[in-house]
Amino acid sequence: MNLFSSMEAIGQDLHYSQFYNSPQTANPALTGIFKGDKRFMGNTRDQWRWVPVPWFTMGAAYDQKFLPKKSDNHFWSGGINFFHDRQGDSKLNLSTLNVSGSYSRILNEQNIITGGLTLGFSSRGFAPSELTWDKQWDGVTFNSGLGSGENFDTERIYFLETGAGINYRYQRSSRTKLDLGVGAFHLIEPSAGFYNNEDQKLPININFTGIASLYVLDVLDIQLHGLHQMQNEYRETILGGLAKIYVSQKRGKETQLHLGMGYRTSGSLIPTIAIEYTQFYVGANYDIDGTDFNTIENSRKGALEIHFRYTITDVKPLKDFKVCPIY
Repeated sequence: MNLFSSMEAIGQDLHYSQFYNSPQTANPALTGIFKGDKRFMGNTRDQWRWVPVPWFTMGAAYDQKFLPKKSDNHFWSGGINFFHDRQGDSKLNLSTLNVSGSYSRILNEQNIITGGLTLGFSSRGFAPSELTWDKQWDGVTFNSGLGSGENFDTERIYFLETGAGINYRYQRSSRTKLDLGVGAFHLIEPSAGFYNNEDQKLPININFTGIASLYVLDVLDIQLHGLHQMQNEYRETILGGLAKIYVSQKRGKETQLHLGMGYRTSGSLIPTIAIEYTQFYVGANYDIDGTDFNTIENSRKGALEIHFRYTITDVKPLKDFKVCPIY
């Protein structure tokens, strides 16, 4: 076995089907763009466990707004996010800790422009002892005592993460709004090879995102969302929608049920369900892979993804209260 999974990982970043529930990894300009003041998020994705080339991703994030006391036409936001990704027989893994900051300019009651930056630190490594190699075949059987014939200069690398983005928010009301943005990561294209003489750069990753929410009835909103991701030759598009059903609008017991479907251009259907109760949100989807790659015993396999969110809205003193269209 060679490091084909390593080459694939270098050419492709993590991708959540519910990208709208992991905003800082999609676009740093989405930091602080939410209803509330403080936001905690957690994400997991478990993929290809039955191939068996398991690919597991987990992450956590926090962001909040910083509202200036002497101006109503702008605000700052800051956040931090961590994710860990592990895949394949070699346990190829990537751990990243990023901080994000954004500046939002309120053009008027319905239009906001936000710019964001990301700076972080990443570590990528693998375990060659977990792999088997062609040189370990002695002509009759596999012999683990034979050397691999490979001479890696290192089994772990470290590099700086950089990113930038811009987002436009149109908000007619708290339930009718639109976000359009573009974010880019690996701006300095850091070296990502395991050989010292290997000039293997991590290519820039560009994400185009669109998230629209539309009020339909007192008990129903519709969300439409899309992501187009480009990284070197790699291209991927996710399109989907959710019906947000207001089960209860009683103050202090607000409850929503979200039901939806998405499609990934690599050949996956993405049924999604979520529950939002006051400040708490839990969403789950299962990617149903429609390609021949995951056809095992005439059944379609895919990926399970779970997202958690908790939002805090501070109670502000009357003298400090401001009407902000982001709320």
